[in-house]
Amino acid sequence: WMPDWGQARIEGMINNRPDWCVSRQRTWGVPIPLFVHKQSSELHPQTKALIEKVAQKIEHEGMDAWFELDPVELLGDEAGLYDKVGDTLDVWFDSGVTHYAVLARRKQLSLPADLYLEGSDQHRGWFQSALLTSVAMNNGAPYKAVLTHGFTVDAKGQKMSKSRGNVVAPQKVVNRLGADILRLWVAATDYRHEMTVSDEILNRVADSYRRIRNTCRYLLSNLDGFDPASDMLPADRMLSLDRWAVDKAAQLQQEIITAYADYQFHVIYQRLHNFCNVDMGSFYLDITKDRQYTMQESSVARRSAQTAMYHILEAMVRWLAPILSFTAEELWRHMPGERGESIFLEEWYEGLFGLNENSGMNRPFWGLVIETREAVSKELEALRVAGGIGSGLEAEVDLFCGQELHEQLVKMDNELRFVMITTSARVHRDTEKTEDATHYTLSTNDEVWVKVVPTAHNKCVRCWHHRQDVGSHADHPELCGRCVENIEGDGEQRRFA
Repeated sequence: WMPDWGQARIEGMINNRPDWCVSRQRTWGVPIPLFVHKQSSELHPQTKALIEKVAQKIEHEGMDAWFELDPVELLGDEAGLYDKVGDTLDVWFDSGVTHYAVLARRKQLSLPADLYLEGSDQHRGWFQSALLTSVAMNNGAPYKAVLTHGFTVDAKGQKMSKSRGNVVAPQKVVNRLGADILRLWVAATDYRHEMTVSDEILNRVADSYRRIRNTCRYLLSNLDGFDPASDMLPADRMLSLDRWAVDKAAQLQQEIITAYADYQFHVIYQRLHNFCNVDMGSFYLDITKDRQYTMQESSVARRSAQTAMYHILEAMVRWLAPILSFTAEELWRHMPGERGESIFLEEWYEGLFGLNENSGMNRPFWGLVIETREAVSKELEALRVAGGIGSGLEAEVDLFCGQELHEQLVKMDNELRFVMITTSARVHRDTEKTEDATHYTLSTNDEVWVKVVPTAHNKCVRCWHHRQDVGSHADHPELCGRCVENIEGDGEQRRFA
């Protein structure tokens, strides 16, 4: 029972059941097509045949055929001896026996059902009528699991009704924002409680959707010209940052699979949105732009980034499919490589891999790098607001660290500047720190002092980095040496980022 309080609720409903029927609405429902003798109260001896005739009549004329029936039509001269029963079965009976009428009678279905899904009022209704009839017929419950969701309310917490005029019509939302926005709102909402919806909430969901969609579009655009059959690199040839990104996706996939199994859709939304917004958008994709746009097309470093993006997109399209169905199918049709007819015929992607925790650049290492980068970003923003720089590439960074953090950051060598997205990033021991450096303490209790200053070097018009050697190349006076090497030489070599 999900949420788990549902079990106590259904037990209470059954143990203390005060009513002879589930529903008190007795003016409508499935008719009881019986004729009872006026004197003996016995059923008509041909009851089974009469029920069949009534069933055929209802099939052609509808449920009112029984209530409008003149007994003479079926009983002839005996009609005066019998009363036509006017009672109905409980209003929940017909839905309650769908386990027999539907699940048990269709080859593509099976009994018991994997899941019964409805609002919390159905502990008194459908959940209960299905349970009672199934126990009576099959000596067991008709479902393996039952999921209960809250009711939809407006921004003020009021139940939606036409009289209040606060109804948000699903079709209008679909027409205005698209079906996937509505599906994402459902997934993003914790259904265990009342589900609040308004135009403002839906617009926020639409913004979140665009973040997810734009991440997919960016990954897809960077795979233009990438053939996984010939261009994909094995894990041991990929740069450390790219392996970190795939490892991050692998961790997330396990969380998402677990959340789907537990029907925790809002957890999937939160994790996925954070992955797109923070792990990808604010970190990984931001850093790898330089490699993608400045290095030689078939260089190992560029193919490494594309390989990581390919793995991530292959996994991500599957994460999205149950919720953002139309978006996932559209994405599936444009992804590189051979693939099946539809995303909905696929299983979870098995090409992801984790980081080697025994390597020098494992998860804790990248955690330190990310935290240090956040500290640098704060100082860059302060300098930008003060008018000292326009972007991080116009700044030089000096980091003063204790021994342990220093040993970790120096592993990046000259490539640390690509992670910080600055024109240079130098690492020093904390004994060399200057008074104008800002102090930060990381979650590991490592300390770092950060100093950022505007660079005095000229800007390379190709990569936008400000480098000392810009202007020193006769054939390319506006380029830095790295870009000249990428254009005319064997190409730049990267090891980490």
